[in-house]
Amino acid sequence: MQLLTLTVGGQTYALEARNVVEVLPLIPPRPVPLVPDYVLGVITYRGMLVPVIDLGLRLGHRSVETRLSTRLIVVEFVVPHRREQSSDVEASPPHKAHLGLAAENVISTCPSEDTDTAFPAKELDPVPFFGRLLRLRGAAVHLLVVEHLLPPELLDGLFLAPALRRSP
Repeated sequence: MQLLTLTVGGQTYALEARNVVEVLPLIPPRPVPLVPDYVLGVITYRGMLVPVIDLGLRLGHRSVETRLSTRLIVVEFVVPHRREQSSDVEASPPHKAHLGLAAENVISTCPSEDTDTAFPAKELDPVPFFGRLLRLRGAAVHLLVVEHLLPPELLDGLFLAPALRRSP
């Protein structure tokens, strides 16, 4: 497994490189009203509207600073199957979606074999997006679980299944 390492709030984190579509300079997103403060807005990426989140705010740090090194990491993940609350009718089948992650700096890619220790993740209800804790080049690095960066209710609002999207 390849890892992409990045910094947020002075801390180093990692993503599985298989989730990363592209790393871009930070593109100013269009704000979306009535969403949590860590949702910066949406961008148009290759003809699709892609929500962008501030990893600094999402991970409990200060907002990501806008500098020359600030990057937008476009990731792809599977939005899980969701059912309507009041019935057993499918509301949204599983489908792929893109999400933009604003980070202060993308450091490098490296194989997971470069980690000398990996601790299994203890499931933490308030922070399901923290995966394993890795020791990489002598430093502790949390692996981020892309699929859990947004809570289910926000996923439903930001990512409609392809069959449910309206045609223009």
